[in-house]
Amino acid sequence: MTLTTTPRILVIAVAALLTLSGCAGTATAPAAPSTPAADGLSITDPWVKSAESGMSAAFGVLENSSDTDITITAVSSEAAPMIELHETVENDSGAMVMQKKEGGFVVPAGGSYELAPGANHIMLMGLTAPLVAGEDSSFTATLSDGSTFDFTAPAKDYSGANETYEGDTNMNADK
Repeated sequence: MTLTTTPRILVIAVAALLTLSGCAGTATAPAAPSTPAADGLSITDPWVKSAESGMSAAFGVLENSSDTDITITAVSSEAAPMIELHETVENDSGAMVMQKKEGGFVVPAGGSYELAPGANHIMLMGLTAPLVAGEDSSFTATLSDGSTFDFTAPAKDYSGANETYEGDTNMNADK
């Protein structure tokens, strides 16, 4: 009885080992959670230019505490149905004009990106209500990884930031 039982136990043991090793080979470790880009983004001194109607702009200093560049691809707010990321550049005739910033705003790893009057800014078009000095507006920035970054900016009275919009001379009112 011992002679026939030993080979059977050996066959069962080998089969069990092969089955277990096959299962171990197909198991995968859980993926490490990736950190959303929004976790590394902040804004210092955000503000928006007060305006009765038409257009306005938002400013501040975007800061990136991560070790990877962060790209802002879009911004939304209940303050305006249309918002674009703008840069101010010199046109062929030497005038400073605003235009849509293709590719969005890239905040460098460990660095900052300034949004300022007469320079890069967030352009609000078709204001839904007046932006009254002292009142806050909320914004949501969408980043290239799909994450979002929310911030609030108070409206301030400011008489500057009256650039011309490249391609449409009617867009320079109330910025």
